[in-house]
Amino acid sequence: MSVLKDFKDFAMRGNVIDLAVGVIIGGAFGKIIASLVADVIMPPIGLLVGGVNFVDLKWEMKPAMIVDGVKKAAVTLNYGNFLQVTFDFLIVAFCIFLFVKGINSMSKKKEEAAPATPSKEEQLLTEIRDLLKK
Repeated sequence: MSVLKDFKDFAMRGNVIDLAVGVIIGGAFGKIIASLVADVIMPPIGLLVGGVNFVDLKWEMKPAMIVDGVKKAAVTLNYGNFLQVTFDFLIVAFCIFLFVKGINSMSKKKEEAAPATPSKEEQLLTEIRDLLKK
């Protein structure tokens, strides 16, 4: 029973819930960026390099063959898909970098705007100091 209580305490802490929300939003954000890369950015790049679809790029190491009436598939190294996934990663990482940088700059402005109020201990010590001066 103690393990269940410990787990409940762990799961209901703010950091775990914030992390869960971040993962869900990150997954949705990743889909948006993947669509941006695949549908908006990569077609013009493919057009610039001669109308090539990066996913279809491959090196045929052994051609397809027919052996005893059975067709054997070609052995290919599909480097185009690797390029596509690498571009996806770089763009997602850059977008997340810009997002985090923007949030950090907003939080810095918020901290600068908030006046520093002394703690209760400091206020009490100030009052004591003033009384001692009198």
